[in-house]
Amino acid sequence: MNRAFTCACGQPIFFRNSVCLGCGKALGYDAARGKLLPLEPDEEPGWWRSAEDVARPRRYRRCDNLASPAACNWLIPASSKPGIAAGLCLCCRLTRTLPDLGTPEHADWWHRIERAKRRMVSSLLSLRLPVVPRSEDPVRGLAFDILVTLPGGPPVVTGHADGVITLDACEADDATREQRRAMLREPYRTLLGHLRHESGHYFWQRLVDGTPWIEPFRTVFGDERADYAQALQTHYNNGAPPDWSSRHVSAYASSHPWEDWAETWAHYLHMRDTLGTARGFGIRGDRVELACELYGPEALADGPLEGGGPPVLDATDERFLLWLNHWLRLTVALNEMSRSMGVPDFYPFVLSRPAVRKLHLVHRIIAHRAPRDRSRRRPLQPAQS
Repeated sequence: MNRAFTCACGQPIFFRNSVCLGCGKALGYDAARGKLLPLEPDEEPGWWRSAEDVARPRRYRRCDNLASPAACNWLIPASSKPGIAAGLCLCCRLTRTLPDLGTPEHADWWHRIERAKRRMVSSLLSLRLPVVPRSEDPVRGLAFDILVTLPGGPPVVTGHADGVITLDACEADDATREQRRAMLREPYRTLLGHLRHESGHYFWQRLVDGTPWIEPFRTVFGDERADYAQALQTHYNNGAPPDWSSRHVSAYASSHPWEDWAETWAHYLHMRDTLGTARGFGIRGDRVELACELYGPEALADGPLEGGGPPVLDATDERFLLWLNHWLRLTVALNEMSRSMGVPDFYPFVLSRPAVRKLHLVHRIIAHRAPRDRSRRRPLQPAQS
């Protein structure tokens, strides 16, 4: 997904901006088009039009949460249903419950959470995945409850249940989140990571459960009918198996097939968004001058191939393999840059072949949801390092 935008004045503008720092022009994000737009006031008060679309001006309202602690810069197209959710954009309509915003830190936490949520939701939309507020689809819609633990009450646990993602708002406090990350010995823990992980549980229900993908899922990830509560308890009591990194993207992924899927889904979104951002700024993995061991077509095969020839992969597989190897080159370079600054690695993970197969299945399921031209089939040649 491209995160590089330009104002009408020629200055670079960025995904979270609501005003151009160069010329002062108002900015707004059109989620349907995946573009941050410079805006001009419309003749009708409260409406704006895109400064880019001179021939056919598009009209928008700005999200009411622009003036709230959420500081939302998303737009509501004129084509939206009138009066929908009191002037809130799609992303803000997903939030169902908020903590008491009269507490200053709660307002700040909400701002950070919504900022991460907008980035996550924009990625989902760019993949053409279904994102509908639960208020508009009570059966299959998505909702976010942002909660804090109340005095004397039960602790808030971040998780997902039947389309409702609950997020412990304290995760937006950097010190608290870092303490938890260190306690759980995690190499990576962010608000964006939480949101992407929990969205994985939601989309497992939407895209895998009860569909023809369930058997491929069980072949690659394992049988999700194993006792979930017992599996998590065993994980927390005993930790991950010593060889978890040879099969999973994270230690927590080893606890149960559902968590393996959610961790892999989050990882896939990390990779897609980061590569898209890099490409938008002219940074491409295939242009990194680096000799490293890349994955070939055999990494996507279920097992040894009969006859010893390369597997026949379709265009979806080919795009995945190319994308994966771009990622490998890019992250090696970015890790070295991080080390030059004396900070933790940008990408503290190693992708094993089983983990690659899991990422590949996520890729195929998403591609099946939003198909491209899949008519071209030819054997892929092993990647050259």
